[in-house]
Amino acid sequence: MTEETWGLVRGELLKTVGKNNFAAWIEPMGFAGLDAGVAKFTVPTSFFGTWVSRNFSEQILQQLSRAGTPVERLEFAVQNGVAAATKPTMKAAAAERQAPARRAEPEDELTAPLDSRFTFDTFVVGKPNELAHAAARRVAEGGQVSFNPLFLYGGVGLGKTHLMHAIAHELKKRKPRLRVLYLSAEQFMYRFVQALRERQVMDFKEMFRSVDVLMVDDVQFIAGKDSTQEEFFHTFNALVDQNKQIVISADRAPGEIKDLEERIKSRLQCGLVVDLHPTDYELRLGILQVKAEVYRHQYPDLKLADGVLEFLAHRIATNVRVLEGALTRLFAFASLVGREITLDLAQDCLADILRSTERKVTIEEIQRKVAEHYNVRLSDLIGPKRLRIIARPRQIAMYLSKQLTLRSLPEIGRRFGGRDHTTIMHGVRKIEELRSTDSQLAEDLQLLRRLLES
Repeated sequence: MTEETWGLVRGELLKTVGKNNFAAWIEPMGFAGLDAGVAKFTVPTSFFGTWVSRNFSEQILQQLSRAGTPVERLEFAVQNGVAAATKPTMKAAAAERQAPARRAEPEDELTAPLDSRFTFDTFVVGKPNELAHAAARRVAEGGQVSFNPLFLYGGVGLGKTHLMHAIAHELKKRKPRLRVLYLSAEQFMYRFVQALRERQVMDFKEMFRSVDVLMVDDVQFIAGKDSTQEEFFHTFNALVDQNKQIVISADRAPGEIKDLEERIKSRLQCGLVVDLHPTDYELRLGILQVKAEVYRHQYPDLKLADGVLEFLAHRIATNVRVLEGALTRLFAFASLVGREITLDLAQDCLADILRSTERKVTIEEIQRKVAEHYNVRLSDLIGPKRLRIIARPRQIAMYLSKQLTLRSLPEIGRRFGGRDHTTIMHGVRKIEELRSTDSQLAEDLQLLRRLLES
């Protein structure tokens, strides 16, 4: 069979399977050759090949036969060369049905690709994520645990997906025969909808309920999708009843996911719910140090000046992905221009990232931090009392409000008990004068500023 013949067959398949099915399932296939009656095709993923094999192989075989090509069976392989699925001829298929059935391994067909970088070895542990890491490690050991499910939640770039992939990698390494299925909630919904359309719901149920470990990322995606939630609930119950481990991740706690059914929230809260807190300065610095060590091997001629990693850890506090991306860009840029990685180079190269990640500090945060630092009541800090023990912290809070926010003096005055803008101006000037002569005050300002910007 030639590419030209396959082109003609594709044209006929477009008529028989319909435009949508053709675009989704036939068009992405590539003809890889014909060998001893086997027509070989490349496909994007293992699941893709399995789906085409199950749902379109008979039409493909028919059209190939009409085009005068003697094909015994179809073979599908993912683009890196790993076999995905094979399908015998219609005649052979009938004979095969008489033989004992071999159940397809569901994790081979459905599991999402795992990122080889996301392992426990590359996960940097700190106070904000140590409980989540410990719980993930326990699940990854593959034995019976006292909590099911394990529910990991937190904002973007805090390590949820990294831990999910790490668990799957470790389980596959420790217990290769264990059936581990990892996918996103969106993929779960997509598979379920496809099963409904193709009237293969029982196959779907059998595949998902026969795994040993089910891992679903971003479960908030199914909120509000009634039929998917219904199937997820029953799948969850079936696996728990069989003592099969479930690991779930989301961007917020179960009780905070809007439009998620109460019975699902209740089920998710029965296990261990762990919050991955925003990273602190020490953890961000640790992540950068690990990443920088890798880059030092890749760019052995590059020099990294003292203070650069500390600067990045201090300034980019919103997202670990952004933090790592900034370091990647910095090393690549320095390599291209042949310069040492200094603080000035970092500020120039990462100007857009530094602007976009600059923390927006509020006057209320400043007032609260200053009150805590000087051990005074917040109501006194804002109120009319003029005692020196309160007046000085108040002026410091005014000064920081002017330095760290874009609020005008009249606006700041209103947040400090309705004071006039001239009072705010006086307080700011007073602190500016004192900071050059009072070393303790200068240290306090530096500490408070670091706390507020971290």
